[in-house]
Amino acid sequence: MNGKFEIRDNFYLNGQPFQVISGSIHYFRVVPEYWLDRLEKLKAMGCNTVETYIPWNIHEPKKGVFCFEGMFDLVKFVKIAQKLGLYVILRPSPYICAEWEFGGLPAWLLQEDNMRLRAYYEPFLRHVREYYDVLLPLITPLQITQGGPVIMMQVENEYGYYGDDTRYMEAIRDMMLERNVTVPLISSDGPFEETLACGVVQGVHPMGNFGSRTKERFEVLAPYTDGGPLMCAEFWVGWFDHWGNGGHMKGNPDSPKDLDDMLRMGHVNIYMFEGGTNFGFMNGSNYYDELTPDVTSYDYDALLTEAGDFTQKYRDFQAVIRKYADVPEVTFSTQIKRKAYGSVCAVEKVGLLESLDELSTPIEDTFPICMEKCGQGYGYILYHSALKKERNIERIRLWGANDRAKIFVDKKPLTTLYDRELTEEYDVLTGMVKKAQDANAPTKEVHKTLYDPVTFEQGAPIDILMENMGRVNFGPLMEQQRKGIAGCVQINGHIHYNWTMYPLTLDNIDCLDFTKGYTQGLPTFYRFEVEIDEVGDTFLELPGWGKGCVFLNGFHLGRFWEIGPQKRLYIPAPLLRKGLNEIVVFETEGKSSEKLVFCDEADIG
Repeated sequence: MNGKFEIRDNFYLNGQPFQVISGSIHYFRVVPEYWLDRLEKLKAMGCNTVETYIPWNIHEPKKGVFCFEGMFDLVKFVKIAQKLGLYVILRPSPYICAEWEFGGLPAWLLQEDNMRLRAYYEPFLRHVREYYDVLLPLITPLQITQGGPVIMMQVENEYGYYGDDTRYMEAIRDMMLERNVTVPLISSDGPFEETLACGVVQGVHPMGNFGSRTKERFEVLAPYTDGGPLMCAEFWVGWFDHWGNGGHMKGNPDSPKDLDDMLRMGHVNIYMFEGGTNFGFMNGSNYYDELTPDVTSYDYDALLTEAGDFTQKYRDFQAVIRKYADVPEVTFSTQIKRKAYGSVCAVEKVGLLESLDELSTPIEDTFPICMEKCGQGYGYILYHSALKKERNIERIRLWGANDRAKIFVDKKPLTTLYDRELTEEYDVLTGMVKKAQDANAPTKEVHKTLYDPVTFEQGAPIDILMENMGRVNFGPLMEQQRKGIAGCVQINGHIHYNWTMYPLTLDNIDCLDFTKGYTQGLPTFYRFEVEIDEVGDTFLELPGWGKGCVFLNGFHLGRFWEIGPQKRLYIPAPLLRKGLNEIVVFETEGKSSEKLVFCDEADIG
């Protein structure tokens, strides 16, 4: 039956006032086998609506190639919500932020020179139109006006934090309207005068995103709603972790009181109800004074843990919601067990340098080429050359490089450079980088060279392994997110030419030949086998390992790094199988205990 959802002085569902009590679940951060469980738990807390972003980069991983299957089957997720009697808010903006790689924008946009993002720039808008031509016909039949559960859709996301191009916002709005979006359109911005002024657009109902001080925030928002309902589109109940931040981030301890204020004054979407996991290479990063890439877990200190467990915050929120709505009794239909499978040791290993021909098709050029120009979005890229004219290396500098470089000369580690160290010259003899911005400033010690001085025979190889740590997902640096080396490599003051690029997306590790040997201390793949009688959720710990990523039965679980705070990777039971399971660990630092431990508890710092 077709319905109607309206925004007037309040929200109205089929002519009756309707209070939106929503929670965020990102289908792309949860295995599909657990969608029903998480949605049932949302309903059991008293929510009547679920909200989700739609990330462009997973649905169009390559230009013109679309994916809406498996973990990315958005339509299936929405229909499960509908069967439970839940309404849905969709956020199909080209940009989502969400601490997701590149804020959901596809990396292939950066193949184009001079690409400009999130503004009225025709090359960008053309790609959005072509994406919407595929996406919107899939989701418009899910609107309440066509018998589905979708009651609102968002235009862009927190645009007032980014820019003030109203013509761009109008263009995105019109694209949606022209493609049969008939439910009310909304925007969400920081609850400040200027962000709201920059982000509002005619015909789109504004909402605020915040985590505290509800009364004050709603007072700022109210003048922009033209007497319409007040809603917090993202009630931040927690926060996200980045590598090296010292411990798991926690939310506002007074959040139940803020929730009470929101429901007394208006409407809410809780961000996050469950955070889930940044599987694969899809974590985002922020950049203020330094690069801060997010960890694999997106637990977010949410109402459910990353693994779907209830928290005290869940119970506190449920008690508040009970004051405003009936809380139904829900029988949970998914049986989830926890298992600790013990420890296993590596059965085989093979080096990265020995495996390049299996993993990559090389690209040769006079100059180093960045990932995107090589047609690569995520992972690593290795730059190889021969030192035919150099007799030693005293200084080295990588121009236009992001994010992390491991440099090897004659198959021996030279140094590791990260973030801003990549903008400076590395002095091999002292193990220092010089401050590029001030020649008189003292040098900063980084990673000491393992041998000094660096000499070699004519023709010795130089290999530079660059890692994309996750593209920035917020702010103007998004336009400077080409990864690898986009400029040049300078050795002893001169530019070194003639490079071979090996893109390493690592989506083909089944091609590895573990008989080809390895070089001690260099990046290596380790293979493990674990035999299990019963599948259950488990957590993978890598004691004594340095940095890298893990694959389970071909599925990319995500990154690990000894600096923490995350110490264990979550493995949902559906990724395991009874009998033999294969795990491949790629480690880049030459630091490995060759042992894995499966635990039945999380440790996210």
